[in-house]
Amino acid sequence: MKKVIINSSKSIAAFFNSALMLAFAGCSGNTSGNFTEMQAKIDSMQNVLKTISDGAAKPEKNLTTFDTLDFVIFSGQEWVRFHESHAQDIVVNWPNGRHTNGLHKHIEDMKAMFMYAPDTRIKIHPIRFGNGNGEWTCVTGVMEGGFTKPMPAGGGKFIQPTGKSFKIPLCTVGHWKNGSMIEESLFRDNQTYMSQMGLGK
Repeated sequence: MKKVIINSSKSIAAFFNSALMLAFAGCSGNTSGNFTEMQAKIDSMQNVLKTISDGAAKPEKNLTTFDTLDFVIFSGQEWVRFHESHAQDIVVNWPNGRHTNGLHKHIEDMKAMFMYAPDTRIKIHPIRFGNGNGEWTCVTGVMEGGFTKPMPAGGGKFIQPTGKSFKIPLCTVGHWKNGSMIEESLFRDNQTYMSQMGLGK
């Protein structure tokens, strides 16, 4: 699946670099006054370019953190590392409409998924992008695994494993502050998820 990254900073940077080269070439044979004026314009363009470059680094930093979260920490069940991407008081919005408060509860929910599907994993992010200052990110992934262990059904009862595998797309919208997600909204087709495991009607 082709990876898509929405980021226009490279093309903008290339444009400004070309403009700088043309401006420099144009002022090479001019008088001192014209050179001073052209140098001021070049300096102004460089400042704009630096602003664009600095802004582009912010969403990419959070996106890279999220890559590590899914590919390594979540897939490897490294629960003690969740604080690297999640705030302690994170709010998590689930596909079924419920929401949880706090990192401890979120980790409990993650662990519950691995009880019946211990090989659950996310290894690709086909689409990933963020807004200009990195406050918001949106990432799609593919979650896959197999229903190979008993699933707790409450009251001491369990649903026996079907041995069937699942592979479903999902999307996560993250709200970030100071390098940590303070809110996470998860989107996936729960009916397809259950059906692929042999539990759908």
